[in-house]
Amino acid sequence: MWAACKVKVHDYLATTSITLRRCLRLGATMAKSKFEYVRDFEADDTCLAHCWVVVRLDGRNFHRFAEKHNFAKPNDSRALHLMTKCAQTVMEELEDIVIAYGQSDEYSFVFKRKTNWFKRRASKFMTHVASQFASSYVFYWRDYFEDQPLLYPPGFDGRVVVYPSNQTLKDYLSWRQADCHINNLYNTVFWALIQQSGLTPVQAQGRLQVNEVMTKEIKLPTEMEGKKMAVTRTRTKPVPLHCDIIGDAFWKEHPDILDEDS
Repeated sequence: MWAACKVKVHDYLATTSITLRRCLRLGATMAKSKFEYVRDFEADDTCLAHCWVVVRLDGRNFHRFAEKHNFAKPNDSRALHLMTKCAQTVMEELEDIVIAYGQSDEYSFVFKRKTNWFKRRASKFMTHVASQFASSYVFYWRDYFEDQPLLYPPGFDGRVVVYPSNQTLKDYLSWRQADCHINNLYNTVFWALIQQSGLTPVQAQGRLQVNEVMTKEIKLPTEMEGKKMAVTRTRTKPVPLHCDIIGDAFWKEHPDILDEDS
């Protein structure tokens, strides 16, 4: 009896094995179908070798998100600690990240220079970091906002930048920290004017405006000689900034400096 059962089991396994091999061969044939040419349209987004790969995330429309979820002003410690928790989770899941720096609603993640994670494809870096961070934000929300329900899911956009040397990476992180200090100083004074001095947001913004309006009289062309008219021009005051001007980021934030019409 046992011998007969053993033979039947053996026959069944052999049949299953043959069926499996046939399916695998069929799958291989289908993968080489005439439609495979569409893969040629995929862009090569391999990050340059021997460079630091940095993924920076920014909260999408977080000004509105903060208002809807009653964030404390100027800084909400719950939100800041939640962002840090999400960054820790990303670093635990993606072990090739060596350091992360965050402020407000943004976080930068630095991958090892020699990482070969997903063959250094920028799209893989960005999508894995963004998805892990966003899902962690929702997952850990109640740990930090016990009395505030999550009204809608947050969104984060991301970008990938490669830096060729240790110095450029250090300059990048210094730039982000300098930006943090500037924003924090502005926000602290802005909300102090509102909460302590009773100004409206528009009035507080006007108080912190650095533009100076100057009105003077100018002469018109010869054909209008003898006539004068008042012209109002806006002159900006110089403001000291402690930031990096070697990289492209500064010039992108201040395109008016190189504007031909400026």
